[in-house]
Amino acid sequence: AHSLCFNFTIKSWSRPGQPWCEAQVFMNKNLFLQYDSDRGMVKPLGLLGKKVNATSTWGELTQTLGEVGRDLRMLLLDVKPQIKTSGPSTLQVEMLCQREAERCTGASWQFAINGEKCLLFDAMNMTWTVINHEARKIKETWKKDRGLEKYFRKLSMGDCNHWLREFLGHREAMPEPT
Repeated sequence: AHSLCFNFTIKSWSRPGQPWCEAQVFMNKNLFLQYDSDRGMVKPLGLLGKKVNATSTWGELTQTLGEVGRDLRMLLLDVKPQIKTSGPSTLQVEMLCQREAERCTGASWQFAINGEKCLLFDAMNMTWTVINHEARKIKETWKKDRGLEKYFRKLSMGDCNHWLREFLGHREAMPEPT
């Protein structure tokens, strides 16, 4: 099985010149892309990052990372009143998709607020799991929004799965390290 994982860190507040959104992208647990909202660009890392940088998928990925970052920030601002914290809040989100035998075998979203894992959304069967009981209200709020669930499903089972298939082709074309 192969996987593509996007780790987003969204801050409710940041200083000028500091990104409010950062993302790291891993294929099979190997980091190959970084994004930050301050520069609005994706930075390729390693051989795979350089190969992917030359594809048409690159522009699409850069645009989508920015859009998802903005959407996740809106979610954080919406749930901020439900979070017990003094000061700025941080939302960490992991979007994961997996492929095996030319098909999507897994797609999920894991949410943590201020470093505390709180919710899991399984996009394959559209179910929510509360990890931290304090996130029950947030789950209910998000579960009512069927458009949000469909958006998460489209990103993880559609876009992420498509990119994974594309990136695997570039990975297979790379020579093995000697």
